[in-house]
Amino acid sequence: MTRVERIHAALQAELAPIALEVNDESHKHAGHAGARDGRGHFAVRVVSDAFAGLAPLARHRRVYAALGEMMQSDIHALSIHALTPLEAGAG
Repeated sequence: MTRVERIHAALQAELAPIALEVNDESHKHAGHAGARDGRGHFAVRVVSDAFAGLAPLARHRRVYAALGEMMQSDIHALSIHALTPLEAGAG
């Protein structure tokens, strides 16, 4: 299973999103000091009811918690767009 697949599976299991995109942007950071250890740069867009009533920081914490150990072992940088279905125009 690739890192993108692992990230996708972890977010799917924890947040039950109605929409989820995971993009590996590591190629944009080749040579970057943080990329030397093999961890990647990723961007996620998550649309979930789990974010209802949460401030942006709390939403990010939910994403970090869902990814758990991957934040230490696989992910160097993570761009997060965490929306409710209403905010995403899907509700």
